[in-house]
Amino acid sequence: MPPRLILRGITLLDLHPEIAESSTPTPRQLLLKLLGSGTDEELDAASAVRACALFGISANNTRVALARLQSAGLIEAVGRGAYRLGTDGRALAGEVRAWRSAEQSLRSWDGGWVAVLTGAQGRSDRKELRARERALAMLGMRQLDEGLYVRPDNFADGVPFVRERLIGLGLEPQVPVFLATHLDATREEHARQLWDAQQLEQAYESGQRLMDESLQRLRKLPLDQAALEAYYLGDQMLRQLVFDPLLPSPLVKVALRQTFRDVMRHYDEAGHQVWRDFLASAG
Repeated sequence: MPPRLILRGITLLDLHPEIAESSTPTPRQLLLKLLGSGTDEELDAASAVRACALFGISANNTRVALARLQSAGLIEAVGRGAYRLGTDGRALAGEVRAWRSAEQSLRSWDGGWVAVLTGAQGRSDRKELRARERALAMLGMRQLDEGLYVRPDNFADGVPFVRERLIGLGLEPQVPVFLATHLDATREEHARQLWDAQQLEQAYESGQRLMDESLQRLRKLPLDQAALEAYYLGDQMLRQLVFDPLLPSPLVKVALRQTFRDVMRHYDEAGHQVWRDFLASAG
């Protein structure tokens, strides 16, 4: 059974404030995101202080965050006053960047459902319940009957892949995850209506429009303003990606989602370049 992706008290939700339901990043979130933006990315202490100051975070709080991240093994020193992600941090950053290849993990849908049965699990432990609900949401599971969650079985690696991802994201390992087929007609119809396809498709189109408009602005804005806009809009779009149920046709227009993700890849790269330029401008 795979281990949960919880490393010394830090989860992949800590890497992005929008996923963690926070509008302003903590120094830990911001530093991990900057260091996780590319392969072998490095950040010196002065740049870390400058980046955090853009969000109103003090130099002292930034240095404390660096020390704590290093102590936790999330980052490591690579010279005097310079840092990069440690082994644990690279694993978490890889989880966040997985959205880039998500489409390649899908296959055509044959009508089966991945099902999760949570009825035997308690609800009194709020932390455990929150982790369970967040894991189910991040895999696009919806409740069909009391304690029974489903999603289309359209991941290329099927139920084992979904089970591993759910446990990695916080679902209790003892929870049954299985394939369900031949639902009765009423449940089949209900299952197909659990997701608001129109809302999803509108979100793909509006997200694409927001990023296209922002890309035009980023070229004209002062670097500090461009960095802030790229950060906040990028995280808003990332939240949409992370919680996207990755539905198959005919439940949703797949081409709209694919176009949205293509634009997000371009926006993500542009945002990283803005931040590199911003940090380099201090010299």
